[in-house]
Amino acid sequence: MDDTVTKAAGSAITPTAPTASATPITPTVPTAPVAAAHGLAHLPVTLFASVMGIGGLSLAWRRAARVWQLPTWPAHSLFWLACAVFVVVAIAYAAKWIRYPAAARAELRHPIRMAFVPTITIALLILATAGQDLLPGPARVAWWAGAVGHLALTVAVLSAWFGRPDIGLTQMTPAWFIPIVGNVITPLAAPELGSIDLAWFAFGVGLVFWIGLLPILLLRVLVHVDPMPAKLLPTLAIFIAPPAVTGLSWQALTGRSGDPSADPVAMILQAVTIMFVLLVLGQAGRLRSLPFALPWLAYTFPSAAAAASAVAMAGVRPGVAYDGIAAVLLGLATVVVLSVVLGVVRLAVRGDLLRPE
Repeated sequence: MDDTVTKAAGSAITPTAPTASATPITPTVPTAPVAAAHGLAHLPVTLFASVMGIGGLSLAWRRAARVWQLPTWPAHSLFWLACAVFVVVAIAYAAKWIRYPAAARAELRHPIRMAFVPTITIALLILATAGQDLLPGPARVAWWAGAVGHLALTVAVLSAWFGRPDIGLTQMTPAWFIPIVGNVITPLAAPELGSIDLAWFAFGVGLVFWIGLLPILLLRVLVHVDPMPAKLLPTLAIFIAPPAVTGLSWQALTGRSGDPSADPVAMILQAVTIMFVLLVLGQAGRLRSLPFALPWLAYTFPSAAAAASAVAMAGVRPGVAYDGIAAVLLGLATVVVLSVVLGVVRLAVRGDLLRPE
């Protein structure tokens, strides 16, 4: 995120020490949490979205290997890469909580960035799903931690939205789908790793709140009375993820892997997914002109989810058209995910990743 995000939130990120009077803060006020202007205190929780993107791409290639009898090494390689990234980011984020707890708590309370905190539990669910064949024991633990943890974060974020008058329409972005609709990821590996009952519960929560939030967020992006900051426009891609993952989870829960023409729910969700892909591609000119920044991570998981959904559809609807769409989306997702992740690495190398916002 950047200064634009901070201004949109309407409040400072870094908490200041209390003073005995209303006089301006002097240089003697302690500023330990932000002493490192480009250090650990400014590590963004949004980095967990990179795990979502890489892990989601692993899931897409995993499906492609099953549908088209392709080698499994791309899916396995991406899974191990996602695991490595998760470990690195998790250790760094834990260190932030230990060394700069005030800065970490401020991130949890931030009207915009609080929506990205559940990327942690979504990352666990995706890793569990992608690694269920390679590491079934750890995958089961990760599934339960992710599923239960995400429901808890859903309650926490919703409670903040209900109770804080400083959070209004101007703070809304498509990232609001993350804490709510992230629950539809839970069923993906539930039959193999977890509980079908808990999966249906999470699926219901995610589906109903997606339907509830969708018209509000469409209003936010279509009516330009108070438009989103330009550098948050990559979050438009998040519109793609809910219908794509909902379709995959519906298949996992119902076991309907036959002809989707007999399942209108699957057909509708696939159509909505493709429509949102086309809408985002229609904005490519405007989006491409934006300078690279962390919000570009919003492209990664939605593109991977769309690819996985299209490959799944190609698996039950043989034909050149379905195979062609799936192949194009899988190739596009691979390029997008790897390019954005490499861009984040370049930010880190240049020292631009851990800067104050």
